[in-house]
Amino acid sequence: MVNRAGIHEKGSINVNDVIETIKRREDFSKAGAIGLFIGVVRGETSEGGEKVEKLVLEAYEEKANEVLCNICDDLTYRPGIVDVQIHHLTGEFKVGDDLVYVAVAGNHRTQVFSVLQEAVERYKNETPIFKKEHIINEKGQSEYWVSEKNLS
Repeated sequence: MVNRAGIHEKGSINVNDVIETIKRREDFSKAGAIGLFIGVVRGETSEGGEKVEKLVLEAYEEKANEVLCNICDDLTYRPGIVDVQIHHLTGEFKVGDDLVYVAVAGNHRTQVFSVLQEAVERYKNETPIFKKEHIINEKGQSEYWVSEKNLS
């Protein structure tokens, strides 16, 4: 059985595992909706123009697991929310590969959508996950940790 949140090696969990875990909850009968966000590898950099060849993601796993669990716990206490799950993958990824699954189950879709958006924003801002982009541009191939490029 999958935990509510955490860091996972690529290939060790998939979106169906997440949905099935939610549906097995004792209180799932209260849910009228499941909202799902799947983050995938984009084929170009955020600034555009540079082709992404692959990504490598790493995490400060112990702290990341703690942060993800805290976000899920916090958001699950919102009115009408049955469950919140955040599962982030690490490893090497090609364009189109899944990177993260965020799922929210709740009584009504309006509750689910707002909590889903907040869960995505919070994991992106709070979780110690590090992304190295391998890109191809007019200068050839290069790689950089995304935070390093943003500082230059």
